[in-house]
Amino acid sequence: MHEITDGLIYFPAFYSRAEQEALVGQLRDCVRAAPLFIPLMPKTGKPFSVRMTNCGALGWVSDTERGYRYEHRHPITGAPWPPIPALALQAWNEAGHYPAPPEACLVNFYGAGARMGLHQDRDEEALDAPVVSISLGDSCLFRIGGTSRSGKTQSLRLHSGDVLVIGGASRLAFHGVDRTMPGTSTLLEGGGRINLTMRRVTKVEQQPNQKPSS
Repeated sequence: MHEITDGLIYFPAFYSRAEQEALVGQLRDCVRAAPLFIPLMPKTGKPFSVRMTNCGALGWVSDTERGYRYEHRHPITGAPWPPIPALALQAWNEAGHYPAPPEACLVNFYGAGARMGLHQDRDEEALDAPVVSISLGDSCLFRIGGTSRSGKTQSLRLHSGDVLVIGGASRLAFHGVDRTMPGTSTLLEGGGRINLTMRRVTKVEQQPNQKPSS
């Protein structure tokens, strides 16, 4: 475990090769229930370069008319999202250290040339909860800065099996994926990278007489 900056914690090789293969198998079941789709940018309608789907009670979607948001159902099939795989929840429980479970797990597939521009994850009410990210397949160059898009950034190579926790003072930091590195992993047949990001969306209601966690 390495704390890169305040709240940004890196867990290299969190998952063994066998665990990665098992998690990919669980994700195949998820994709059969909730097929990959291509979200669209708000207003412009420009397609994302990644394909994605979701697991959990809520799923993150984006389209031209209504923009970024969480929905209970797949935007194409209309079916509820499948449950978050048990192996993914292991990272949330052991690395995330948040007192409530995630409600959404975004599944992004990066093919050749796919990237993710600098952005903030701020569509959630529970901003005290971290974002827990799992990398599978080809390595990527991940970039993160501060809370201003124009601020200074730093880069980190993420490899298959790595986990990254974005929380605390880093929770609203701008971050993205500059590029993937084809041929750096044999995990996925045909290559590519899968990124899972687990999020708590709604605030956890404090029970009467319950003391805030320190």
